[in-house]
Amino acid sequence: VQLQASGGGLVQAGGSLRLSCAASGNIASINVMGWYRQAPGKQRELVATILGGGGARYADSVKGRFTISRDNVKNTVYLQMNSLKPEDTAIYYCAATMTTFSASYDSMYWGQGTQVTVSS
Repeated sequence: VQLQASGGGLVQAGGSLRLSCAASGNIASINVMGWYRQAPGKQRELVATILGGGGARYADSVKGRFTISRDNVKNTVYLQMNSLKPEDTAIYYCAATMTTFSASYDSMYWGQGTQVTVSS
C-alpha cells in the first residue's frame, strides 16, 4: 500500500495550488483521508481531513481558503489551496487510514510529502 502525493511547488502570495494524493495497493477500504503539513522547525500539524461520505474538517488557519475533496473511485484525495500566504510554506503530507485485504483493522499510512513554498 502506498500514497503518492503531487502538486506542490512555488507560488506567490495570493496564488493557488492543488495537491493530489492517490492511494494504491492491496486496499480493501479507505476510511479517513487527509493532509498534514510541517514547516521548518515546527511540529507536523493537521490541515484537513475528509471522511468517505464527504464530511470534512479544517485547521482554523486554513478555513475559508483550503478545500479538501476525495474521489472514492480513484482512491484519491485533493487539497485546493487558495489565497496562499507565506506562512503556508511547508512540506505537505497526505495520510489515510485504510484496511488492507491482509488485515482486519485500520492502519494509518503516510505519503512521501510535497513541498509548498509561498513567496511574499
